[in-house]
Amino acid sequence: MDIYATPSCLDPTRRLRALVICPGGGYSHLSSREAEPVAMRFAGLGFITFVVFYHTAPSRFPAAVHDAGAALAHIRQHAEEYHVNPEAIAVMGFSAGAHAAGSLGVMWHREDLWKPLGLTCRQVKPNAMVLCYPVISGGEFAHRGSFECLTGSSELSVHKDYSLENFVTASTPPTFLWHTWEDQLVPVENSLLMAMALRRHGVPAEVHIYPHGPHGGALCDESTASMPSKLIPEAQDWPNQAARFLREAM
Repeated sequence: MDIYATPSCLDPTRRLRALVICPGGGYSHLSSREAEPVAMRFAGLGFITFVVFYHTAPSRFPAAVHDAGAALAHIRQHAEEYHVNPEAIAVMGFSAGAHAAGSLGVMWHREDLWKPLGLTCRQVKPNAMVLCYPVISGGEFAHRGSFECLTGSSELSVHKDYSLENFVTASTPPTFLWHTWEDQLVPVENSLLMAMALRRHGVPAEVHIYPHGPHGGALCDESTASMPSKLIPEAQDWPNQAARFLREAM
């Protein structure tokens, strides 16, 4: 886990909001474009940020969500050292990393999941979530590669068991979602299904669907664009919007 903060964040009298970042990569690798650049951007917006290098294939569920939960519990336990408000720790994920982050958000209350790590539900609970072009559903709109790496199976019936929209409850933390309508890799229906589940259970949420742009936009500007198509001007303000949402939610 890498930690990022600006000098202004290190005032020992302050306790700031924290952000645990899970890069994407289809559960097969971790994207560097969704790691340090994002952490530095949100550090500049006044957050203490942490990039979690969670386990990917051949590790299977629940390895990634265990890593995210353990990271959040560690930050909460060392909140004073990190200048963090222990009741204001959010989790952010991109693509498959958003599935890992989202799994934490919808499964934090499962005692059986955390007992093997010696952690309690209270220790791992995120106070808010930011899910960026997320892998959510293992059904009709699934990104099959992510679920195959997550489960080790190509069976559709197995993938459906990890559809996050089916695990949302009233205890799911406030959630910010964004996606592009043109995403051909992880269809926008993933965010829409999650948004509908959040709505159904009365969970505060904010949803941004931008009309253009491929999958994997990251910050959508020159700092993370691996190709011209990933420069998405209309989506470049999403970090500011997400930061505002987090300040209001926690």
